Amino acid sequence: MSIDETNGLETPEEKDGHNEEKGSEALRKVTYLSGMYENWFLDYASYVILERAVPYVNDGLKPVQRRILHSMKKLDDGRYNKVANIIGNTMQYHPHGDASIGDALVQLGQKDLLIDMQGNWGNILTGDSAAAPRYIEARLSKFALEVLFNAKTTNWKQSYDGRNKEPITLPVKFPLLLAQGVEGIAVGLASKILPHNFNELIAACIAYLKDEEFEIYPDFPTAGMVDVSRYNDGLRGGAVKVRARIEKVDNKTLKIVEIPFGKTTSTLIESIIKANDKGKIKIKKIDDNTAADVEILIHLASGISSDKTIDALYAFTDCEYSISPNACVVEDDVPKFIGVQEILKRSADKTVDLLKLELEIRKAELEEAWHYASLERIFIENRIYRDIEECETWESVIETIDIGLKPHTKHLMRAVNEEDIVRLTEIKIKRISKFDINKATDFIKSIEDEIEEIKVHIANIIPFTIRYFQSIKKKYGKGKERKTEIRSFDSIVASKVVVANEKLYVNYAEGFLGTSLKKDEYLCDCSDIDDVIIFRKDGSYFITKVTDKLFIGQNIVHISIFRKNDKRTIYNVVYRDGKAGVTYAKRFNVTGLTRDKEYNLTKETLGSRIIYFSSNPNGEAEIIRVLLKPQGRIKKLNFEYNFADLLIKGRASMGNILSRTPVQKITLKQEGISTLGGRKVWFDPDVLRLNTEKRGDFIGEFIGEDQILVVLRNNTFYLSSFDLSNHYSDQISIIEKFDMNKVWTAVFFDADQGYYYLKRFTMDGNSKTQSFIGDNKASKLVCLSDEVYPQFQIKYGGSQADRPLDIIDAEEFITVKSFKARGKRLTTYDVAKIKEIEPLVREELEDAELVDDTNVPDDIEVNIEA
Repeated sequence: MSIDETNGLETPEEKDGHNEEKGSEALRKVTYLSGMYENWFLDYASYVILERAVPYVNDGLKPVQRRILHSMKKLDDGRYNKVANIIGNTMQYHPHGDASIGDALVQLGQKDLLIDMQGNWGNILTGDSAAAPRYIEARLSKFALEVLFNAKTTNWKQSYDGRNKEPITLPVKFPLLLAQGVEGIAVGLASKILPHNFNELIAACIAYLKDEEFEIYPDFPTAGMVDVSRYNDGLRGGAVKVRARIEKVDNKTLKIVEIPFGKTTSTLIESIIKANDKGKIKIKKIDDNTAADVEILIHLASGISSDKTIDALYAFTDCEYSISPNACVVEDDVPKFIGVQEILKRSADKTVDLLKLELEIRKAELEEAWHYASLERIFIENRIYRDIEECETWESVIETIDIGLKPHTKHLMRAVNEEDIVRLTEIKIKRISKFDINKATDFIKSIEDEIEEIKVHIANIIPFTIRYFQSIKKKYGKGKERKTEIRSFDSIVASKVVVANEKLYVNYAEGFLGTSLKKDEYLCDCSDIDDVIIFRKDGSYFITKVTDKLFIGQNIVHISIFRKNDKRTIYNVVYRDGKAGVTYAKRFNVTGLTRDKEYNLTKETLGSRIIYFSSNPNGEAEIIRVLLKPQGRIKKLNFEYNFADLLIKGRASMGNILSRTPVQKITLKQEGISTLGGRKVWFDPDVLRLNTEKRGDFIGEFIGEDQILVVLRNNTFYLSSFDLSNHYSDQISIIEKFDMNKVWTAVFFDADQGYYYLKRFTMDGNSKTQSFIGDNKASKLVCLSDEVYPQFQIKYGGSQADRPLDIIDAEEFITVKSFKARGKRLTTYDVAKIKEIEPLVREELEDAELVDDTNVPDDIEVNIEA
C-alpha cells in the first residue's frame, strides 16, 4: 500500500486499484483540500496578525506605520516632502499599494505627535478627509527625530523584495503605543488600545522607575468626557463610556462643544436627527457651526425641558456610547493580551535598555577615539615617524612603527593592531608640523572626562532615564495637557427622559388598551418604551409594555404609566376578602414587577373584590366615609377612616382590618396631604446631579416650591428647582437649599472704581444667572461669607505699608441691601491683603421672651440678656 507523501494518507487511486504507471514509477501526489485549507489559512492568519493589524509592543507600531516613518527618515533633510513622494518612497519597503500607505500616513498625521503637517490633512472633528497626496506635505516632528530613530541601536532585516533594509522595530524611547492608541482587526482577534495623555504617560514612567504607584486613563483628541470606572486596565471585558460635552445656552437652546472619541459632528448630528424622527427627543432644528472648535446648536421645540433633553441625547444618540478596549500586542512574534500598565512598564524598561545601550555605544566610541588620540600623540611626540624614513618596504614600515610604539603603549585600553598603525601612516606632514602637545593633552582629557561621566550614567541608569523623561516632557509637553475630563456618569433611565411621543387610549367595556385605539377614551400621553400598570377589581394587577393594541381584561380599576423604583407613588386600597369576608385597608407602593406576570393585592380568596382605590403620586392620605350594610344590632352604620393612620407596607401585605361587617359603600370625605414629608435630596459632585440615594452632600429636605441656590466660581448665582433631572456645571462653588432670609457678605475689588468694596445682601434671584459683584469681568472676589457677624482684616501695602491692621465688623460697616448694589468702599489706601477672621459672637434678643417689668417691685432685679 502506498502512502501519499504530502499528507500521509492512502490515495484514492490506490484504493480503487486504478493507478497506472506512465513513463515513471513515481506515484502521483495528491493534496486534499482540507490540508490546503488548514495550512494556508494558518499562514494567512499569521500574516494578517503579525504584518498588518496588530502593533508590536517594542515600538507600538504596525508594520505599515514603521515603514512610513523609516521612509520619512531616509528622506528627511529638514524640509517638507510631498505626501505623494513619501508614499512612493515607502512602496519600496511595503508590499501593498499606495492607498493603504496613504491612509496610514494620514491617520498618523492626525494624531499630531510624530508628523509635522502642512496643508489640508482633514478634520477629526467633522470627518472631512485630507486633500490629495500631491497637495499636502509632511516631515518628521522634532519629537519623532529625538525618540524614534538611532541606526546604531536598530535591528535590521531585508525588505520584502530583498533590495533594501528596513527596521524590525524602531528603537522608541517613549510609550508611543499608549500615546497614539491603535485599532486593528486581524483573523480571530482584534486590537483596540485607546490613546492616553502625553504628560501623564511620562509621569507614569517616572513613577514606575521610582517604584511608585501610578494609574493611567485614556485621553482623547476630541476632548469630551469619559467614565473609566470599568476600564479594567484596557483589557478584554472592560469598557469606558464617552460623552459629548453639552452646555445650556438658554432654556430653548443647547450647544455641543466637545464630541465623543470615535465620532464626528456629522455622525453625531445624524444620530440626533434619527432620534428625533423616532420621537425619542423633540428638536426644532440643528445648526452645525463647527470650524476649529466644535459648535453644534440644538434648538428645542416649545415646552421641552432642556435638562431632560440633555439626558435624552445621552440615552438615545451618539452623544454617549461605550467603547470596549482590547489591549492586544505582538511580542516575540506572538499575539498577547497585556494591560496598559504592563505595556507602560515594558516601554519604560525598554527605554532604560536603549539609553544604556546608547551610552555603552558612545562609551566604546569615546574609548576608540581616546585610543587613537593617545597613539597619535605617542607617534608624533616620540618622533616615531622619523624611524620609517629608511624603510624600503611596507612591511618594514609597519614593523618599525610597531617596535617604536611598544615602550609607550602599556597604559592603553587595548592592544595596538595593524589597522591602528596604518592610520598613523596616513597622518599628513602638515598636521605633524602643527601638532600642539597641550591641545592634544586637553583633547584626551576631555574624552576621559566624558567617559567618566558616561560611566556614572551607566551605573545610575534609572536616575538618568528619569532625567531623560523629564527632559522630553519639558521640551514637548507644553500644549499636551489632558483634554478629556474624567467623570463618573450617572445612569440615565431611558423611560424617564424619552419624549411622550404617543397617546394612550383605553376601551373599558371591551378591555383593550393601546395607542391605535384613537376612537376610544384618551388616557394619557406616553412614549413607545413606557410600561403601564393595570389594576382590576378582583385585586389582580400587572405591568405591560405600551403597544398598539392589547387585551387587558374588563373591570379595570386603575391604569397609569409605571415608573420603576418609584417609592413616592402610594396606592390606598380597601378590599373585601372573599364574597362576604372581612374588609381590609392597605397602603403600599409598587417599585418593580416582572413584566406581564399577574400579581394580586388581596389574600386571593375566591370572590375578593376592591371596594375603594386611589393612586397618590406624593403619598397623599385621604379621609374616607365608610357606610356599612344594616345588619343585626349594629347602631353605627357609618364612620370615617383616615389613611394617614395606616402604615405604608409592601405590596404583598394583607393590610389592616377596616370592618368585619359588610361594607355597602365608601366615599371620599376629604383630600389628603402627603404623609411622606419632604423629599431629601443629595448632590453628587462626581456626576454633578441631584439624587435621593444619599450619594454625595446632603442639600436638604424639599417640598412644594422650595429651591436650590447655586453659586458658580465666576461669581454668579442662580436658583434651580430640586428636580432630579437638573444638570449642573462643574464650576459650582456653593450649592445649598435656598433661604431667602440668609444674608451673604462679599468683599471684592471693583474694577470699575478701582477700590475694594464690602457688601451685605440676600441672593433673591431666579433661574437666570446673575453676578453679585457686577458685570465687569476684571472685578475680583476676595471672599464670600455666610457668617452672621463676619469680620475682615485689612493689611495695607505700598506707601501705607506701615499702617496698623484694620478690623472691619461687616454688620456695623454696612446694612443689608440688594445683591445689585455696589456696596461700601473699604478704604482708599493701597491694600496688600484682605482676609476673613473669626466672626463675632452675639446673643440675640427674642421679642417673644421680652420681660414685662410693669408690676415688678423695685427691689427685684430683672435680667434681660441682650
